[in-house]
Amino acid sequence: MAGSEPGLTIGISGPSRQRLPHRLMRLGLRLFGARPLFIRPGSRVDVSMLDGLILSGGTHVHPDRFGQTPEVRARYDRLRDETDWRLLAETERLHLPVLGICRGAQLINVFRGGSLCQNVTPLRVNTRHRPLLLPLQTVRLVQGSLLGQIMLGPTIGANRIHSQAIKRLGRGLRVVALDNDYFVQAVESEEGQWLLGVQWHPEYLLYHPLHRRIFECFVHAARQQKLRRLGQSEGSAL
Repeated sequence: MAGSEPGLTIGISGPSRQRLPHRLMRLGLRLFGARPLFIRPGSRVDVSMLDGLILSGGTHVHPDRFGQTPEVRARYDRLRDETDWRLLAETERLHLPVLGICRGAQLINVFRGGSLCQNVTPLRVNTRHRPLLLPLQTVRLVQGSLLGQIMLGPTIGANRIHSQAIKRLGRGLRVVALDNDYFVQAVESEEGQWLLGVQWHPEYLLYHPLHRRIFECFVHAARQQKLRRLGQSEGSAL
């Protein structure tokens, strides 16, 4: 039966040049049978040819997108914001699975009408102020959520490389993970689309079976959605 399954193409939206995180995301997708396609700012890729989308980390979402002016010195990429905005609109229309990582989770929230805290570092009380590449940050999960089912427990260890965080929650989203300072660590859709945004970087944690499951479950959702689309379009039971 595995030989009769269709191929999967997953878009990875990122900066103009691929870096280590994007190579790790490509590995995370290939481990579970998906072919990655890197999408640069300004690309006009036909989203209907994709089976899912990863919005990767990187530059800050420009505060114009959520009605604020810049409060911190940061790198912005308006063309990338515009490209990701279009990709999200198309994946929503086509009901494709979406995984947002760090900036990607934040952009999902802003796309849905939410806002961001531009600098959480001075607001931390119970968590460390410095970036963490190792999974040393405790994250508490909402049981019964999609993420809770993926991670198989009430808490996980995660890394942290961000200084922005979700503030006002966007429409149709729910918070499904918090850190020990109650900053949002993950959101997911309440409206049926497989859409998950995580504030940490699971691509750096592929050696960890639970974080690897994020990619596994995302690819599985993309495969199931493609089989449904093929069944509807071809009228065949797969």
